[in-house]
Amino acid sequence: MKRLLICLILLLSSTWVYADPNIALLASSCAGCHGTNGYSKGEMPKLAGLQPDYFIQQMQAFANGERESSVMRHHAPAYTETEIRLLAEYFSTR
Repeated sequence: MKRLLICLILLLSSTWVYADPNIALLASSCAGCHGTNGYSKGEMPKLAGLQPDYFIQQMQAFANGERESSVMRHHAPAYTETEIRLLAEYFSTR
């Protein structure tokens, strides 16, 4: 019984660890174009400080082809809805 309980705890804890992606790591993939933490210093749009709803709308528009972009049309569809929402919250607080 004790062994079963330990196995169950380990199983549930490992599921919990992987349930929420590392948002800082996920956001770091945006830095190549949009700057560290979304502070773009070039022509790319700044992501830092964007309202979450606006960020989500734009990512959905890229993903479904409503908004044109040679780069984002490839990146946006790869994110899950949860990842997009987490990124929106992350960048809104930068």
